[in-house]
Amino acid sequence: MRPLTEAETRAVFEKLGKYIGENIQLLVDRPDGTYCFRLHRDRVYYLSEKLLKLAASIPRESLVAPGTCFGKFTKSQKFRLSVTALDFLAPYAKGFGVAAKSTQECRKVDPLAIVVFHQADVGEYVRNEDTLT
Repeated sequence: MRPLTEAETRAVFEKLGKYIGENIQLLVDRPDGTYCFRLHRDRVYYLSEKLLKLAASIPRESLVAPGTCFGKFTKSQKFRLSVTALDFLAPYAKGFGVAAKSTQECRKVDPLAIVVFHQADVGEYVRNEDTLT
């Protein structure tokens, strides 16, 4: 497990910037401590500095996953986000969504039609289920 190089950091932050914009700073400096990104076997992990110190005492061959996997680098050194990062990105997201209608249908729909499903709403619903009316 090692820190990201400058090129790797740039690739990770550019990908994260597409989804959460300037809120990347909020991922690193959190109220419950400082978090960091580390590379282990071509995968980028997001973990607290406390956990980082504890993981340093474990041999690399025995270490499976030191934190939450945010994504991985492909063989061509492109960074791909993982589904496990969604829980951390959803609160700061510009809007995760999936198109519900094709482009042709979108041009003909009335203004009250649903065109995109907001996927972050599923987690928000589960977390706030008790307070919803």
